[in-house]
Order: sequence, then C-alpha cells, then structure tokens
Amino acid sequence: MSVPGQVIAVTVLGQDRPGIVADVTGALADLHGNLEDSTMTLLRGHFAMVLLVRTGAGVDAVESALRHLTADGSLVINARVLADPAPSGPSGPSYALHVHGADRPGIVATITRVVAEHGGNIVDLGTRLGGELYVLMAELQLPDVAAAEALERDLRIVAGEIGVDVHLTPVEDELL
Repeated sequence: MSVPGQVIAVTVLGQDRPGIVADVTGALADLHGNLEDSTMTLLRGHFAMVLLVRTGAGVDAVESALRHLTADGSLVINARVLADPAPSGPSGPSYALHVHGADRPGIVATITRVVAEHGGNIVDLGTRLGGELYVLMAELQLPDVAAAEALERDLRIVAGEIGVDVHLTPVEDELL
C-alpha cells in the first residue's frame, strides 16, 4: 500500500533510553506515516536515528506530534521535507570495505577521499573506537570491477601511509 504525501526526514538525537524508537515511530504511525527508510545507532551511549517517512501531514504536524518527546531536553528532534530523488542510473557492483588500525585523526577522511577519487559511492558507513583500535566498515558501489582493482591498489598505498589495514571484498547481490 502506497501512502500519498511527501517524504519527511526526521532526525532524533539525544540521551539513550528504552522506548525511543517505539515512541517516535508510534507518533509517526498516528499521522498515517509510512516509514520508507531508517537507520538507528548508539554513538558512545547517545541515541541517533534518521527516518524517512511518507505522510500527508506537513512538517509542522510531524514536529508537533513529536514535541512531547523533547520536553525534558533529553532529545532533539528535527523534521524537514525532502525533494523527490532524481532517477538514478544503474549502480555498479557493491563492495564491503573494512579498515582497522591504531586510532589517529584523519582515517575516515583519507580513506573516503580515495574511494571518491575512484568514483565510489558510499551507501553505508560506520566507525567504532575500541580502546586504541579504530574500525571503519562501509558498503560502497563502484562503477565497475576495474575501478575496484584500482581502488584496492590505492587504498593499500594510503593504508600503509596512515598505518591501517584495509580489506575490500565484493558483496553478493542476493545479500543486499
């Protein structure tokens, strides 16, 4: 069933507690909103969520429905209308990128710059710091297999320069 209306991006940030996802999605469901995409994570104990909801309700109605969740100051919630996405062309093959090594500033910037230089589009990215070990995990799409071979070569070069290990592996289509 397709819900008419516009797509509204809702961001939720703040102090973690049980029930945030249920409270936010319940308020959106009460507006007859359909969740089209979402992601949620804890970042060092802080809650972070982004949802794309299609609804006939406007941004003011969405913010009003969620306002009670921000009353105690533990959460910040924002909403904004998103333009309909432009039709995208065919995407290239997907790859999983894993990077790990001693923590230092610039790992994400360095690695993602190399991906961009090879025409890679990062579709998911997560990082974690555990003690002194920094871990980056990403899913990316590349124009073709030749781009993946060149990317892997250049990633190994910069990885050596910044002292991390990199692994780039194809993702099987049936897993996506």
